[in-house]
Amino acid sequence: MSEQGGAGPGLRERKKQRTFDAVSEIAIAMFLDRGFDRVSVNDVAAAAEISKPTLFRYFPSKEDLVLHRIADHSGEPARVVAARAGGESPIDALHRRFRDGLDARDPVTGLNDVPQILAFHDLVFSTPSLATRVHEFQARDEESLARALEPAVADPLTARLAAAQILAVQRVLARENWRRLTAGESADALHPIAAEAADRAFAQLRDGLAFSPPAGAGVPPVGPP
Repeated sequence: MSEQGGAGPGLRERKKQRTFDAVSEIAIAMFLDRGFDRVSVNDVAAAAEISKPTLFRYFPSKEDLVLHRIADHSGEPARVVAARAGGESPIDALHRRFRDGLDARDPVTGLNDVPQILAFHDLVFSTPSLATRVHEFQARDEESLARALEPAVADPLTARLAAAQILAVQRVLARENWRRLTAGESADALHPIAAEAADRAFAQLRDGLAFSPPAGAGVPPVGPP
């Protein structure tokens, strides 16, 4: 009997999603165990008991077996800006979202010490082909955020500069959290430190950069010597 009506996905869609999830989980487990470059697509297809053409119907490339988890977040900063409440600035909306992510231990913030998540992060950024694709996602996020910011700033260049600064701040915060977790700190112990760092970083974005030389250092000359 075929399914009719209802707001949820149909039987076929649910089966496809289960297959998609199962193949990805098998692939990631193999990559974590043996290394991304030491596992072939044929190996994954055999372990998942599907044909290679079937695998490629779900995942256009070997990298997509891993990176769909990151692709799911693609465009999120622009969506946060577009969905912000009336009267809330783009910076405030993105700050709120990052703080919520810290509270939820969202891996995007770097504050997640689940061993499998740490291993996944290491797999992605220690594999050149995966890291390159992540950088492509980041570039697209920067473009979409700039478009979302344009109505709130003076011109498109200002929007692009702001988008680059905002996403750079988020990446630095996340990398610092990953670094400290990898060094042995726990996410719970690190949370207040990470939250304070995020508050400080977004305040710096909000207020602009104002560098003051150390006391007694004098004012550096302007222009070439």
